[in-house]
Amino acid sequence: MKKSECKKVLITASNWTHVKNFHLPYIKKFHELGWTVHVACAGVPEKVPYADEVFSLPFQKKIFSLKNFQASAILRKKYKAERYGLIITHTSLAAFFTRLAVKNIKLKSETKLINTVHGYLFDDCTNKIKRAVFLAAEKITRPETDLLLLMNDYDYKLALKYKLAKKISKIPGIGADFSRLKNFSERDREILRQKFKIPLDSIVLIFAAEFSARKNQKFLINVMKKLPENIFLILPGTGILLNECKILTEKLNLSDRIIFPGFSENVGSFYNFADIAVSSSRSEGLPFNILEAMYMNLPVVASAVKGHTDLLEDLDGAKLFPFNDEEKCAECIKFFADKITKKNLIVKNREFTEKYSLSSVLPEVMNLFLD
Repeated sequence: MKKSECKKVLITASNWTHVKNFHLPYIKKFHELGWTVHVACAGVPEKVPYADEVFSLPFQKKIFSLKNFQASAILRKKYKAERYGLIITHTSLAAFFTRLAVKNIKLKSETKLINTVHGYLFDDCTNKIKRAVFLAAEKITRPETDLLLLMNDYDYKLALKYKLAKKISKIPGIGADFSRLKNFSERDREILRQKFKIPLDSIVLIFAAEFSARKNQKFLINVMKKLPENIFLILPGTGILLNECKILTEKLNLSDRIIFPGFSENVGSFYNFADIAVSSSRSEGLPFNILEAMYMNLPVVASAVKGHTDLLEDLDGAKLFPFNDEEKCAECIKFFADKITKKNLIVKNREFTEKYSLSSVLPEVMNLFLD
């Protein structure tokens, strides 16, 4: 059997959130092209739009958890039964154990396996042991990786240096769906500010992200101590560090200026009543939250780390600060806040986002998937 003769694709990820946020448009496209589509991840619902079959995998965040090896065994058995023509995997954990599942199987020659890297979880500043472990995982599964898709310069250059796949390409993300970011009226903005008891003439910062050590929300909470009283911070999202961030906020007496609205499907409404997008991340692949904020024409203040620098380094509507530098971060925020207050800020970030939109990127990525 040649690869092109089997129109059956398996899409894997660590959890359902990653599939839902990044790959649903591709599942739909494969379905439209007549492919049989299977989806496997942790927490997968019983039905996924346009998928012919879904099955749950017991992935755990700790890489050496026994359950991850059990998940790999499930994938190996399923692969032998289905003989997929194409396997697409993303997220570091799922990518490793998916590729491990097909290791040393003679049937692998019939299958094209693609790893879509949304961002390696390490860079040159990462702890040497952690970096060595993650890099070793990529080297071990290099023979099984037919195509590696990277989204920022650091990851792309690293993949080339270590020859981490048979073919390596850089893409402008997986495609941001800006259609859900509808235009809101000034009245909508007023209503939302009143709901959260934010004065209409204040400056609102937004960072929509999972609460985690990598996203580093505690840093922004500490930065708020250095900012004027008329600056507020809204942190939509959930995650394991949410409660710790709330406790820190109370400890610093900032509860009246920092808002935790929780998870929201309608993130566009938050961008609508915000003035400046901020990000304190330790590292990124190609951050959707920043792209969405830029689509809404918000200026951006972000840490100068991989993923951010690719997007923002040469933009007038953005400023970068050294990672974990509170003083520099505060300076950047004050720069834009002052211009907003004086009503002399013109930001054209939306124009820049077009090349990262789903309508632009999906055809390009599908061509790589099906080549």
